[in-house]
Amino acid sequence: MVVIGMSDIHGKLSAIERMASVLGRADLVLLAGDITHFGREDAARQVIAGFRRYAPAVLAVSGNCDHAGVERALFEEGVACHGDCVLSGGVGFIGLSGSLTTPFHTPGEYSEESLAAALAKAGKTLDPTRPLVLVSHQPPLDTSCDRLAGGSHVGSAAVRRFIEQHQPLLCLTGHIHEAAGIDRIGRTQVVNPGPAWSGGYMRAEIADCEAAVVLDHVR
Repeated sequence: MVVIGMSDIHGKLSAIERMASVLGRADLVLLAGDITHFGREDAARQVIAGFRRYAPAVLAVSGNCDHAGVERALFEEGVACHGDCVLSGGVGFIGLSGSLTTPFHTPGEYSEESLAAALAKAGKTLDPTRPLVLVSHQPPLDTSCDRLAGGSHVGSAAVRRFIEQHQPLLCLTGHIHEAAGIDRIGRTQVVNPGPAWSGGYMRAEIADCEAAVVLDHVR
């Protein structure tokens, strides 16, 4: 199964056009939040429609720069996985929308307790016999993928605990634009592809409970 993952498109439809050839080679496209740039339902639908022009299947969570209406639009479009585990190609994809609080008072911010509750809800739907991928806009705490330019780690302890407990094959995340890279928590590859609006994406081949991951960039 070939999965293309990205985050932080921020409503840039032109970036989708640039990625057309990449998207067309995927079995599934994952969007890890900030679908819009402080947009609502209509903006989210435009982005999802843009991806559907090239991608056979899409799953998505919303981010901290998405208003509440974006989450509703994702559910209505049949691409949402927040607080749930969606099966595709024999793999379970579990989603977590939003972020922890930021200094910028963005619309999709939550407490650690709220993130933990959403993950606990989703965890009840897991099939332990299947490979698992976590799609979380908020990165886990204390990896290279949650580190600000100044060196501070701003990830979530709740997301990290979930990864430590369930050990998904990989965690696709975003939110921290300057923290692109791949790290590990146990057997889990934590992947921040950098912002999709500037061309960053992840390509993962999932087979036999293994995930071969590379990061790439389209200009």
